[in-house]
Amino acid sequence: MSSSWRAVMLGVIVTLGVVLGASLVRVSAQAGNPTSGTWKLNVEKSKYSPGPAPQWQTMTIEAAGEREKATTEGVNAAGAATMTQYTAQYDGKDYPMTGSQNVDTVALKRIDARTLERTDKKGDQVVGTLTRVVSEDGKTMTVTLKGTNAQGQAVHNVTVWEKQ
Repeated sequence: MSSSWRAVMLGVIVTLGVVLGASLVRVSAQAGNPTSGTWKLNVEKSKYSPGPAPQWQTMTIEAAGEREKATTEGVNAAGAATMTQYTAQYDGKDYPMTGSQNVDTVALKRIDARTLERTDKKGDQVVGTLTRVVSEDGKTMTVTLKGTNAQGQAVHNVTVWEKQ
């Protein structure tokens, strides 16, 4: 085999290795965060106490290493458009949330590969704790919220989200 042929083959092998390696890193990062993607609220399967339920909601979660960017859009029970957004690390520290009248900051903590806990605060006061659990097949996410709403009422919501 000539030296130029070896150089060409080496170049092909290196290029193939770089392309495959980059693909594996992307797949691995997505597999590492099963909450990533777009989720649609199944209002009929969800329970709101005290209620009322929103008309519809969609949540998009983008993973970037130890951070997630979450955007929730929808229409509330009164027919008004809603949108909240935050970007936070899984380190238990407070990060700002925009678009919510009830929550100023969120703190994320990963419990295991499919479970995440989020603590919501208004000022220095904890107003809610959410636990997100993704099903083993990755198609359903259940979010349980326990806390207090802006009217001071106890809240216990269990929402069911379907991966889109």
